[in-house]
Amino acid sequence: MLNLSPGQIEIGFIGTGVMGKSMAGHILAAGHRLHVYNRTKAKAGELIERGAIWHDRPDELAGACDLIFTVVGYPSDVEQLYLGKSGLIASGKPGAYFVDMTTSSPALARRIYDAAKERGIHVLDAPVSGGDIGAREARLSIMVGGDRETFEAVRPILGLMGTNIVLQGGPGAGQHTKMCNQIAIAGGMMGVCESLAYASRAGLDPKTVLASIETGAAGSWSLSNLGPRIIDGNFEPGFYVKHFIKDMKIALESADEMGLDLPGLALARSLYERLAALGYEDKGTHALYLLLDPERAT
Repeated sequence: MLNLSPGQIEIGFIGTGVMGKSMAGHILAAGHRLHVYNRTKAKAGELIERGAIWHDRPDELAGACDLIFTVVGYPSDVEQLYLGKSGLIASGKPGAYFVDMTTSSPALARRIYDAAKERGIHVLDAPVSGGDIGAREARLSIMVGGDRETFEAVRPILGLMGTNIVLQGGPGAGQHTKMCNQIAIAGGMMGVCESLAYASRAGLDPKTVLASIETGAAGSWSLSNLGPRIIDGNFEPGFYVKHFIKDMKIALESADEMGLDLPGLALARSLYERLAALGYEDKGTHALYLLLDPERAT
């Protein structure tokens, strides 16, 4: 069992982007020794200034740490990071704990679990929801797949990053749950954008419309948190369009494997692909609004 007292464990964090930087920062703020790696070192600069230990390679970090969290971009990145020739599983300490918080493929999560088990390494898939705001405020929802003993061992550290932490089942269950989350968001985001576009075209004040509808049956996290950004013309990412397209692709492929038709998700994916083709792949998911009201584009 891990000794999670500050100073008694070496914790690694790989992926210090929009969300990862805040998540890693909470671990550092709790007094733990933190080792970091990111493909672009500058994105880890703030953490390094606060005392995090930089490593030039993931395998170097793996050899130094007892517990490692990863938040990278795509399933291909996860596969290379964990299963590559010099990946975390090949380089990690027997008995180490790895927690992949990337939104990735459920099938890949199971492959990583099996490969890690052969080396005596404990693995969880633990994707998150809550965007940049949830990461910054340590209010993420964390959906976990893996063994219960492993979950209980690392749960206190997960608690530094999130407030709703649920073990959903065995390996891959966290990723399947995140797909449920993304499916719900995809349909909801279409509704949020169409609602606000309708309000604007009808000559209403979108801010007063939002004040009325966000507390009723139409209320949602996206409406309350991203609606104001749309109204203000701020389409910077809490979560990138390009990564949302990736998530929808995973969900549609997983659904297809189960013989499940998801026409709403397929529509959302096609709209987001149109948005990306217009050059908005690095904007936030709420930039879908720009398909409906292109005059708002900057």
